[in-house]
This record gives sequence, structure tokens and C-alpha cells, in this order.
Amino acid sequence: MTDHDQTAAYRPNPNHDLFGHHEALTFDDVLVVPGWSEVLPTEVDTTTEIAGLVLRTPLLSAAMDTVTEAPLAVALAREGGVGVLHRNLSVEDQVDNVDRVKRAQSGMIDHPVSLNPRATLADAEAMMARHKISGVPICDDDGRLVGILTNRDVRFCGDDEYGRPVTEFMTGEGLVTAPEGTGLDEAVQILHKHRIEKLPLVDAAGRLCGLITVKDIVKRIEKPESTLDERGRLCVGAAVGVTDVAERTEALVGADVDFLVIDTAHGHTRGVVDAVATIKKGWPDLCVVAGNVVTREGVEALAEAGADVIKVGVGAGSICTTRIVAGAGMPQMSAIFDCAQAAREIGRRYGRHLPIIADGGVVTSGDIVKAFVGGADAVMVGNLLAGVDEAPGDLELVDGAMWKTYRGMGSAGAMRGRAADRYGTGQGGHKHVAEGVEARVRYAGPLAELVSQLIGGLRSGMGYAGAANLSDLQNRTRLVRITGAGLRESHPHDVDVTRD
Repeated sequence: MTDHDQTAAYRPNPNHDLFGHHEALTFDDVLVVPGWSEVLPTEVDTTTEIAGLVLRTPLLSAAMDTVTEAPLAVALAREGGVGVLHRNLSVEDQVDNVDRVKRAQSGMIDHPVSLNPRATLADAEAMMARHKISGVPICDDDGRLVGILTNRDVRFCGDDEYGRPVTEFMTGEGLVTAPEGTGLDEAVQILHKHRIEKLPLVDAAGRLCGLITVKDIVKRIEKPESTLDERGRLCVGAAVGVTDVAERTEALVGADVDFLVIDTAHGHTRGVVDAVATIKKGWPDLCVVAGNVVTREGVEALAEAGADVIKVGVGAGSICTTRIVAGAGMPQMSAIFDCAQAAREIGRRYGRHLPIIADGGVVTSGDIVKAFVGGADAVMVGNLLAGVDEAPGDLELVDGAMWKTYRGMGSAGAMRGRAADRYGTGQGGHKHVAEGVEARVRYAGPLAELVSQLIGGLRSGMGYAGAANLSDLQNRTRLVRITGAGLRESHPHDVDVTRD
């Protein structure tokens, strides 16, 4: 859906009557009405566009400290989605996470890390472990390449050799290099001809200026759906708050972050509007996702401030207690629908598409389908991803089953870090007021398998709706409201389930 259908924006939405009453609806209140279909689930297009980012898998990971750090952001970007790094970290640590994602896969690695010839083997091992790389170039004080050290060079080294200089182990004589500007196709031929795995690129003076690896080329072949920037690196977003927005933004932009998310529980506020304006004034070309809001007025305020994307959802998360503690919120389907309709009207006014991200309340792949029918352009998930291998939560064995820790960013534990200003608490001597809980979720295995299941469910829903792409799902699919009896009928019933 990289080229939005402008006529679709003016088509009367078939769900207006459903949402045109005073009561608000959530995912379990509605079902997609099956329609005439000429497409199979395997034929549908799940591509979406979020302010210049083309996502073949329309999922973002939540900016939560038990969900998204570098490993999960890498894994999700390889599956065609994109991760949003949480901000319950120091600026330096968050920047390090961005750098780890950017270095995890490259078409050509610009400014690769390197070591001086005086470095020891222990220094090289520490650097390779930190960056999760299998080799490191060795450059002199003027940046000229003098050798390369790989795992094969040190595979059988003993403990007594770790204090010796890298020059005793590196490959120096006969080192194969290529000139600056060498393309990927030519690099593949050189790598194959010489049976090597790393090809350093050097300028006319012999200074190292890039590195192409077999590993990165294979990754691109294996995962052609990966979300990549213009330099062939994985894309990643990062969360910022309203209290340190300028400092954190400057550091993240320096690390080549692809977009920022103003991460607050209540986005229809002066603080968030000012934060968006601050970023857009200093970095006008940087994509800014702002939220969270649940009303037309909230969408309009953030759009006028310059937000490129609007994030929707208050109190919908499985570990969020905002609606109980503060008595505030909006059932998620109604919030998505109202905000999406407002975004379309405002987008026409400004002459641009204003995407909506549905954030919170998604517990099944069917909920993802419903979010798109409601008008979302992408879906942000936390609970569903918290149990995967790549999530940072601790793994626990409880009553014979494996679980991972998962907590809300409004929980007491999270707000002891840097998350307190997300809920407008913890400043000026006020005590934290928790709006989330600390919990566990079932261990879910590798992220790739889970994403395959979720997108398989989305494809299936599109097949039932007769939607060839997400635009069809948004504009031509009808929802029906169901009763409590209808919800019970929707789940397995009148049987003793032996395998879930």
C-alpha cells in the first residue's frame, strides 16, 4: 500500500453506523463480515507505508523494557516489521541499541569498527563479542588498512596468547581488498573468486572506508522482505519523552535512527505538542510518531504540531491499569475508527497521508484484522511479542511451563527507571502512581515463527473479506456487532479441548 488510493478516502465507510452511537466498542464486540472474494490468503498484499517506511509486515513492537531492545528490533526488521526501542535506558545505552541494529545487517558497512595494530588479541575478542561480529579490520594511526583478524585466525589460540598484539595473528600479506565504490554484484564475484567472507573497501590512499561481508549478502537473500534503509541496513525506531526530547533526539539522530516515537500515555497535551514541534524545528526531515490519543481532537492537535504518524490507544494494553486507576480511556475499536476518520479528513486538508498506528489491546491475529478494518495503517504489539526468545524479559519455569516476565511501562518497577514522565508522575517530588502491573506471559519461541502465525491470520482474514490489500480491508470491509452469546460462540465451545 505504498501508493494510497485517493478516491478511497472519499468513499463512505460502511462502518459509520456501527460506530455512530454513544457507546464505544472494542475488538471482542465486533466481527468481520465475510464478503465476495477473488483472492486467496497466499495472494494478498500486507504491505503498508508509515511516513516513508515500507513495511511488508505491518507490525511495530512496543517501546517497552520487557519487549524491545536490539535483539528483538533486529529480528522484527528482518521479518518485514520494525521495532521501537524503549527509553527506560540512558541516552548512551539507547544509542548503543540503535547502533547494534544498524550494524546487524548492511549492504555495505560504512565506517566499520577497527582496531589499531597495538591492540591485543583480548581487545579484539572483546570488540567482536560486543558487536557480535566474526572479524575486525586492523588499521594504522592514519586509517590505512594493514590487515584483518577473523575467528579463523584465533580459533585455536591458548589463554596465554591473549595478551599478544593482533599483528601476530591477523591476515596481512595477500589481503584481498576492493576500491571504494565497488557495488554488491561486483563484490559477490570477488568474494566467490577468492573464497573469502569479508571484503574491505579502501580509498586511493589505502584507508579503510567500508566492508562487505558474505553474511550480510546471505541475510538479504534469505529475508528479501526485511525493512531496510537506503543503505541496506535494518530500520529501527526509538522512543523519546517530553522531558529530555532535544538531548535524546540529537543523540539518536547521530546514530541514524529511522524515526522517533513520542512515548507518552496521554498525547493530547501541551508537553507532547511542544515535543513534536521541538523535533520538527531541529530535524524537519525526521519522521515523528506521536501519541497516544483516542479522539479526533487529539489527532488534530498532533497533526497541527507536525506529527507524521499518530499512535492510538489509551488503557487498552493487557498490563495497563489506566482505566482503573484514572478512570480514563476509550475502547480500542472505537478509538481506532474515530482517529482514522479524523486522520483522513486532516490529511486531505494538509495534502498528505496521515497514518494511524493501533497501539494496545491486540491479543490474537483476528484483532489485527479488525484493527485494519477500523482504519489503522499498522499495529503495535507488546504482549504478543514479550514471550519470544528475542525479548529481554527473564525466562521462568512455573508449574512445568515456561514463562517470560512482562510489565507495563506504568508499573511501579518500570517507573523506578525513566518511565515516570510517560504518565506525568515522578516529577517535582510527587510519588509515582502506578498505572500498570508486572506479570508473566507464556514463552512463545522464536519471533519469526510467531510473526508467521500472526501474518498468516491477517492473510486469512483478508481472504474472508475479499481484500486484496490493506486499503481494501480499510475501505471496503464491513463489521458487525455481536452479543456476549456471539462472543462465546466465536470461541471453542461445548467440547473438552485437548490441544490448544
